[in-house]
Amino acid sequence: MDKIQAAKSAVRDFYAKLDAGDANLSAVLEQHTDPNYLWRGFHPFGEITSASEVAARFWTPLRQSLTSLRRRQDVFFAAENSLDAERAVWVVSMGHLMGLFDLPWLGIRPTGKMAFLRYCEFNKVVDGQITETAMYFDIPHLMVQAGQNPFPPQTGAHLVQPGGQPHNGLLFGPQPGEEGDKTLATINAMISDLGQWDSGLSLEDELRRTWHEDMIWWGPEGIGATYTIPRYAAQHSGPFRAGFADRSKTGHICRLAEGHYGGFFGWPNFTARPVGGFMGMPATGQPGEFRVIDIYRREGDKLAENWIFIDLLHFWKQQGVDILARTTGIETP
Repeated sequence: MDKIQAAKSAVRDFYAKLDAGDANLSAVLEQHTDPNYLWRGFHPFGEITSASEVAARFWTPLRQSLTSLRRRQDVFFAAENSLDAERAVWVVSMGHLMGLFDLPWLGIRPTGKMAFLRYCEFNKVVDGQITETAMYFDIPHLMVQAGQNPFPPQTGAHLVQPGGQPHNGLLFGPQPGEEGDKTLATINAMISDLGQWDSGLSLEDELRRTWHEDMIWWGPEGIGATYTIPRYAAQHSGPFRAGFADRSKTGHICRLAEGHYGGFFGWPNFTARPVGGFMGMPATGQPGEFRVIDIYRREGDKLAENWIFIDLLHFWKQQGVDILARTTGIETP
């Protein structure tokens, strides 16, 4: 078994034990993680360097609130990190954690009904152990399901987001290396265009260089999902560029692709200064960090779908607005 398939097996074994209803969560995490484990999670969690603390602060309260919790994966792939000289393998899982929302979580009111927490997780695997995790999740999306919308009306659509249109995102087996190379090259070309913000082309024509005309952008709650290049330009990309200045260079920790799927994350990916209002809130002029995961599906020679996780609670906290406290009454660090 090559190291990519071995890493996939290690993470799948970890998930099987973690997702068991009677699991000792702390013991499972300690068994499958390195002693110097680093876990990164969206606000209000941040960086945690103890497997037992990850269990105590994140997994146990979540499992107590979302009872009968199930992992519904839409995407699963692995590859070497193209940004790492050591070419360490990372395993990516994306989908929803579904359960019955029976007890409050982070001050969000329970509904007693089904609820879906959007998540995407990057796990770095070395010698069969997970050494680093980036676990990003859309808390505002859960809040809207509970009737506690924390944001003004968004430009895109609120949806429980499906996986890739061909339903082929679970890459448990080996994939042709050339397909992953094509996907990574397309993502890199898109990043090069995105980082300029001044290509000399119209925004729509710039996007057409690397995106299909009927692309789907599955954005986070507060921004929403949008479909086709013209609507994406009008409903997110154009307003975002108009609302920010002084965008820093892109700083990713991991960027990889396997088969027709790929993605990246940063901590943060970039910083930018709001100058024109964003998400219906006034500009502060205060630079803010954007912690982001992007997952892509390539079709042919262009990108067809993109799932995005942005730590908007962290961004707005830096702007002086504690979204969780304002909505739930519970202060966050």
